[in-house]
Amino acid sequence: MKKIRVFVAGACGKMGQEVVRTVLKQEDMILVGASDTRNQGIDVGYAIGIPKVGLDISGVFNKELLQRSGADVLVDFTNPQSVLSNAKLAIASGVVPIVGTTGLDEAELSELRDLVEKERVGVFIASNFAIGAILMMRFAREAARYFPHVEIVESHHNQKLDAPSGTALTTSEWISEVREPMVQGHPNEYEKVAGARGADIHGIRIHSLRLPGLIAHQEVIFGGLGQTLTIKHDAFSRETYMPGVLLAIRKAYQLTDMVIGLENFLD
Repeated sequence: MKKIRVFVAGACGKMGQEVVRTVLKQEDMILVGASDTRNQGIDVGYAIGIPKVGLDISGVFNKELLQRSGADVLVDFTNPQSVLSNAKLAIASGVVPIVGTTGLDEAELSELRDLVEKERVGVFIASNFAIGAILMMRFAREAARYFPHVEIVESHHNQKLDAPSGTALTTSEWISEVREPMVQGHPNEYEKVAGARGADIHGIRIHSLRLPGLIAHQEVIFGGLGQTLTIKHDAFSRETYMPGVLLAIRKAYQLTDMVIGLENFLD
């Protein structure tokens, strides 16, 4: 059986560590590389608190390092500042990047599409790898057909860099596909303090909370005559995302085009 060769960028980050632990347990995968600016030269097992695995953490991520590893996929949970250059480098090296860091804008996505078309090497991007979160967004899109008044509250740990979250933005996009454009609230409402009503995306208010103790949580709250409907997803640990990451690796490693969203890999 061919094993999928996996390189993890950001291996010492919280998500990166969980990806490394999970990949090492899979019979159909082999960890062939791990990079991070921390713990360079240290066995990746020791660096993340498990027994030695015989693979040292490399330093600065580069093309030579990736090609030498013989990787099929690059799993990238670094940061918005690094993810675009890492993905471009991977595609140019014939390696499919699986991007779990949100923050890419339309211009950057267009740049990746052009490179994918040129190199015929795919890329997979997801704002959320929790299967429950994907179902939450599906349910929200269905509910929006009957409850057009809706607001989103997303809550994350205080180290998250971007706001609103990619999941909240995707949710608003899915809702807008089935809901007629509208202005919510009183037509003459005003903010005493700028931003009090949250961001306005597709006519949907999104509120972002950032607090220590949180991981990743989202509520989609619908209002109707005499009733409300709340669809909520909570991620209490980073293990939540691993079934989705494994699904992405198994589905994406032979991609030749760009795929955005884990929902594309669900039956």
